[in-house]
Amino acid sequence: MSSPGTQVHHLDDVRILDLFAGPGGLDVAAHFLGFRSVGIEWDRNACETRYAAGLPTFHADVSVMRRTRFEEIPASVDILAGGPPCQSFSVAGNGAGRRALDRVEKFLHRLVDGEDETQIDKELHDLDDYRTALVLEPLRWLLKAIDAEERDPYRVIVLEQVPEVLPLWEVYARLLSSGEGRLKGIKYEADCWKLKTERFGVPQTRTRAILVARLAGDGSVEAPQATHLPFDLQRGRRTAVQPDTLPTDSEPQATALPWVSMGEALDAASRPENSPVDVSRLRTDGRMNFFVVSNYGSGGDPKNRGCRPSSEPSFTVTGKISRNRVYKSIADFEAKKFDRFTISESGVLQTFPHNYPWSGKDQAQQVGNAVPPLLGMHVLSKALRGTTPTQAELCAATTWPTVPSATTDLLRAHGCEDRSRCPTGSHDVTRSRGMSSL
Repeated sequence: MSSPGTQVHHLDDVRILDLFAGPGGLDVAAHFLGFRSVGIEWDRNACETRYAAGLPTFHADVSVMRRTRFEEIPASVDILAGGPPCQSFSVAGNGAGRRALDRVEKFLHRLVDGEDETQIDKELHDLDDYRTALVLEPLRWLLKAIDAEERDPYRVIVLEQVPEVLPLWEVYARLLSSGEGRLKGIKYEADCWKLKTERFGVPQTRTRAILVARLAGDGSVEAPQATHLPFDLQRGRRTAVQPDTLPTDSEPQATALPWVSMGEALDAASRPENSPVDVSRLRTDGRMNFFVVSNYGSGGDPKNRGCRPSSEPSFTVTGKISRNRVYKSIADFEAKKFDRFTISESGVLQTFPHNYPWSGKDQAQQVGNAVPPLLGMHVLSKALRGTTPTQAELCAATTWPTVPSATTDLLRAHGCEDRSRCPTGSHDVTRSRGMSSL
């Protein structure tokens, strides 16, 4: 396995193109499985984290790059991956994407049928939230690759989104299996599922809609095999002052491991030498002992905050995780004496390595937007190799290799060049103290 970023200007061996790459969730997963990737990301802060981590990156808008810079993607890329922005589909958002599901489904069919894309783009701009249109981009990149004479179609497609997008992934699967229209007879074996992250060793409850497609003839598509028990919530009112009403796990299954708790994950991340994760403040008598009150309301009532102890998985890690309150005791709760998770700790709850080099601004948002790398490892390994990750790969995935500053500088130069092709206005900000210039 080569170190990230060691071949900055030599992308010929890159296999994976990661659309909407964020700070690197899928790229981190790919690295530990031995696959090289290149990402496209419009947010300059997420790019800064990627550069620091040694991940090849185009600081660009996915749609613009498809239209004007498609030829810059290495010809060696044969795997298309990505998680389009979820805000318009998420139940935590404004619901514009959920309301537009039927319209988006029609756009998918129209793209495959070969309708004029200029007209389609014009209609997409009329959506209540234009981010909804980005869920079409993976299909548009696939069709672009099929139309390009000098390229082969992607052999594998892996997509991730919030569970509300599953109906669209089902449409994707049917279209990819049809070989009709602009697919030009190219057919895929495709399937999609809702996967619970805690069932793959991620110390948080988070459900994702996953689509995997493989070129017909390259083998059947099967769901990744869960390795851990599910965490079944007991519905009902739960507050920080009622720890006895907190959720418990479901009936144990003999073949699965227990889900991983916040306390276990943070304790393990604190043990490597020079780890930025220091959880001494969360220990009582040498043991992890805390509970977390979520920033999000329960059942639509912002006054009814959820609560979980350190012996259970975290709530879904979102961009607001830095607002969650961490208490060591009921007395601290009553005295309003609380702590916060650090960025490194938040990253660990997402299964990023303990020493992942979070950089730039809006780091909590970067953490929350990312695909949990451990889930990514299970999905990619099953999609690309038909197997689960090896124990050696999973053990290695807890520590990120050191990336020389010279490599980071080269990646930044490659990703942003003279900034003229970066997203409009993305560099027009005042540099804050302690932040590297892009």
